Amino acid sequence: MKRTDIDTDDRLFPVLLICAQAVVWPGVPLVRGAVPPASALLVAALVAGVVTAALALRRTRPVATLVVVAAACALGAGPLPAGAMALLGTAGVALALFTVATERDAFTVVLCVVALAAWQLLQGISLHGLSDRNGLDLVLTALLYAAVCGAGLRVRRTRRARRAAEQRLKRAESERHRLPAVERRRMERELHDISAHHLTAVVVTAGAALGLRDRRPELAEEALEFAVETGREVTRALGAVRAPAPSRGDEPSPEERLLDLVAGFRRLDQQVDCEITPLPDGAVAEAAYGIVREALTNVARYAPGAHTRVLCRYGESRTDVVVTSTPPSAGAVAHGAGLGGGRGQGFLRSRAREAGGTVHSGPTAEGGWEVRAVLPGRTVTTVEPSAPRTYRLAQVVAAAGLILQPLLPVLVIRAEETSSATRVSAGVFFALLAAGQAVALLWLRRAPRTAYGMLLGLALLWPVAMAVGNYSGPVLLPPALSLLATCAALAMMEPTRTATPRKRRGVASKRGSAAPGAPDERGSDQPPPARGHIPTIVLMVLVHAVAATTAVLDRGTAAPIWTVIAGTTVGATLTGTAAHLAGRLRTRRRQSDRRAHDERLAAWTEEAVRDAWNERRRIAAGLETTILARTTDMVTEAEAGRLDATATRAREALAAMRTLLDTVREGDTGAELRPQPTLQALDLLAHQLRATGRDIEIRLTDRVPERLPTAVDLAAYRAAETVLAAGGEEPAMLELDVDNDTLTLTATGVPRAADSAVRERLTTRVAALGGTLTTGPQGTVRLRLPLAVAPDNEERHQ
Repeated sequence: MKRTDIDTDDRLFPVLLICAQAVVWPGVPLVRGAVPPASALLVAALVAGVVTAALALRRTRPVATLVVVAAACALGAGPLPAGAMALLGTAGVALALFTVATERDAFTVVLCVVALAAWQLLQGISLHGLSDRNGLDLVLTALLYAAVCGAGLRVRRTRRARRAAEQRLKRAESERHRLPAVERRRMERELHDISAHHLTAVVVTAGAALGLRDRRPELAEEALEFAVETGREVTRALGAVRAPAPSRGDEPSPEERLLDLVAGFRRLDQQVDCEITPLPDGAVAEAAYGIVREALTNVARYAPGAHTRVLCRYGESRTDVVVTSTPPSAGAVAHGAGLGGGRGQGFLRSRAREAGGTVHSGPTAEGGWEVRAVLPGRTVTTVEPSAPRTYRLAQVVAAAGLILQPLLPVLVIRAEETSSATRVSAGVFFALLAAGQAVALLWLRRAPRTAYGMLLGLALLWPVAMAVGNYSGPVLLPPALSLLATCAALAMMEPTRTATPRKRRGVASKRGSAAPGAPDERGSDQPPPARGHIPTIVLMVLVHAVAATTAVLDRGTAAPIWTVIAGTTVGATLTGTAAHLAGRLRTRRRQSDRRAHDERLAAWTEEAVRDAWNERRRIAAGLETTILARTTDMVTEAEAGRLDATATRAREALAAMRTLLDTVREGDTGAELRPQPTLQALDLLAHQLRATGRDIEIRLTDRVPERLPTAVDLAAYRAAETVLAAGGEEPAMLELDVDNDTLTLTATGVPRAADSAVRERLTTRVAALGGTLTTGPQGTVRLRLPLAVAPDNEERHQ
């Protein structure tokens, strides 16, 4: 709904309310021939004008609107006939209170409703004194305020959920177009960092050994050994660039990685001092590592022998990363000068920006060079701002002042209106029963059976309260109030899910295809059909019919008993059925909206991952024929003991890296057949899902091989994509493990993956490979895929 529509509704509701008030009073008296006095009409017009103006501005100033409407209606009710402003006062205050619940926080809502109820109670005492009236009007007022506040808070939560879903869709759509470019930049950056760092070290070491060959011949052998080790490390690192695992085994901490990096440069005869505090895993640690590595590499290139100091301090509000180097010593030869591709500073800024920080570099006053980055610290997580304590205190003081306002003139307790009887008013019993039903409704989501039992048990106590309290009002009004609470529970009824596992109804065939029902080892978590709620409705009708019949018969009636029983049963049946149908309609509409939202997210996720996977494969194809080939030649030359040729091959590998980075954006792959993602694309899937605001963690144990059968690899990725993209706001974790030639995917925190549509897709995928699917409690899904795939299944997936 657009804002203009909301503004139109803001003006329309008060106008309709005033029209309804005019029909009730003075419309009805005028029709009957009783003309109200002019003074009463003037007071009514003034009150109606004030209330209309206030309600028209209720969305911008909801609390002030509530105070103005309540005060105007209370002041106007004095000179007017009894009940003349009842409609305007009740509906106007309810509308203002509903707006407070939808626009303000829960503390403000509770404070407003408590202050309003207490103010009206004290005002009634000050005007009419204490009496032993039935008190049903107070109960009805409290129920009205509670219902209005509950509806407003529910609308507020629904709006917030809708805005969050729209925001996730917007972020997913934006990330869908951005993920391929992000993957391309990541590979460019990693290629630059790994190749430039390692290969530059080989060139520097070989150059130094060649320059000191006559005086220190042992350096040549050390340089050759270093070239062999570095070349193999480059090969392994570039393999990880082509297929980065989301998480595999135990990795060193960020602090250990930085210390190892500094130790590696010290082995290159670089003087490096460091001060490094522990860092948490994540984007900040990765950015800090990349910045320090780039800065130390530049020092080794352009200022060999310079004294360098590395500072990495993780603080409460920020993380400081500083790399400062002194000027190079006189006569130092920069063997790595000219080896850079000119992209280092850009990658530094890119790393810092992606982590949410900034980086600056430049010369120092002593002639050296400094790289300084400021990254987020511990308190980077954004939280919803809370009101200060002084503001809350001011709210409470204002509410207390409004509550005590009726008592300031005089507290009138009329002795002649006070009964000397010691019996308890029926209103007290009604208030206690209404409070019990409210508590049961609050526990409906957590313990539905207990809540329904409480509601039905309390329904049988309303006739008892009527008899004990000598209630003399409308006989069907108290049972109707009890019925409304049960109908609200029926309307809010959610499909319950249990996780009792069923026995398998079949076994997998020897060829690997599953027999009917075999792969679906699911729990009985299907939403119950509509007939599953029939016993609840029948029990509700029985209990409320008994309560209403008892109340009528206890009061006394001339109608036959069977007529009373039939009337109360029909009334309870129609009311309960209507509430149940309204709840089903609401549930279906919500599920339809959620399904459409999840389908759009899943489609955009699939498209983004495929495009990014295609970009990765394209760059990896060039990587095979350029840097890896020349790095292999470098290792071969080093193993043969040819130091000059080793340095030449290292330079050629660096040149090939620059050429690949220059041409990485060229080439049109739109018309080509895009390859299907495999488990090596799980990092892309996690990145896309995290971009929508979800907390996703993917773990691969060391037992998962690097290469899997094609059919298993494809099916496992599609299954993981289906499970994680099923939606939900809960943190989700996917773990992959291999045991006894079976790949197991265990996903937790994915309750929507147990829905029939998602489970049917998963069952279809795993059944083709003879696998199994199990759904358990707490949103757990487990898939098992045998690694030994039948040839026909392999061909089908290929």
